[in-house]
Amino acid sequence: MKKRIIAIAVFFLLVGLGLYGGINMYDNLLSWERMWETPAVQPHEEPIASMEEGTVPFSGGEAVLRATPAQDLSPPFEQANATIIRSGKTRYGYYCVHCHGKNHDGMGTVGQSFSPLPTDLRSPPVQAMSPGKMFRVISYGIPGGGKQPALQATIAPEYRWHITAYIKSLEVRNKE
Repeated sequence: MKKRIIAIAVFFLLVGLGLYGGINMYDNLLSWERMWETPAVQPHEEPIASMEEGTVPFSGGEAVLRATPAQDLSPPFEQANATIIRSGKTRYGYYCVHCHGKNHDGMGTVGQSFSPLPTDLRSPPVQAMSPGKMFRVISYGIPGGGKQPALQATIAPEYRWHITAYIKSLEVRNKE
């Protein structure tokens, strides 16, 4: 019995030594996968790069926009500006048309599968919204489980204001 245990121990010792020798041979003879030879960056090898002026904002930003009540939000430009409205139309085509549709009626290719349908952006309630309220809905969604997704992480604030200007430039849809 003791001889058997010793034989098993010697067998595992030889297998272990064989594996160790194989790993060393692999490391020493083969030219790929040598992690121990890759360059490493050590802390403070080079001076720490300094940040450019204005990299970290000290005022403004998304937190301020989110904390500001909708009635106090106002666009940073004239909303009737044709260039801004064109930019808003372009951004609407990127981010909104899939749900709200090319006719702004909630019948986009994705929006048709929702129940209820996305809001008709030319409806009187939407067109009566203040620009600040519309900006908040685009940015942070509709509170209380509305289907409008929050797009603050997807669209820059400037372009959210452009989309707001574009939607506000649409005429109220007449009931036919």
